[in-house]
Amino acid sequence: MASNVLIKQTNPPKNNSVRVKPEVEQPKKPKKGTGFSLFKLLDKYANVDALFEEGVPLKYLPYILFTTLITLFYIGNTHFAEKTIRRIDKVKVETEDLRADYTTLKSDYMEASKQSEVARNVEPLGLIESSSPPYQVIVPADEY
Repeated sequence: MASNVLIKQTNPPKNNSVRVKPEVEQPKKPKKGTGFSLFKLLDKYANVDALFEEGVPLKYLPYILFTTLITLFYIGNTHFAEKTIRRIDKVKVETEDLRADYTTLKSDYMEASKQSEVARNVEPLGLIESSSPPYQVIVPADEY
């Protein structure tokens, strides 16, 4: 026969009812010491267990979510700021290197463009420096 045939149950289904918590005896723990503990102090003055006896209080949920959102935003903003600072420092070092290169190249160009350096560099090409001073050519207006 088929196994999916309905069989009449002899016991009716159970109804939802309040469960009674059995009282469990707390075993006595031997005291380890009477030292100061921050967690004992917090447990003593902040009665958090009473807040959650009936479950999570949903009236605080929007505040908790808002605080969580602000905390995540703060952490993300801190990471972004640190990354930006590292990038700025890297660019500063790069800029200093480029400025040093620019100064060196400018100095070399200034040295190479001196008249004596130009004359020395073009001497192998057969060009010589003029020994006569330059003069101005005056052309009468009717000639052109």
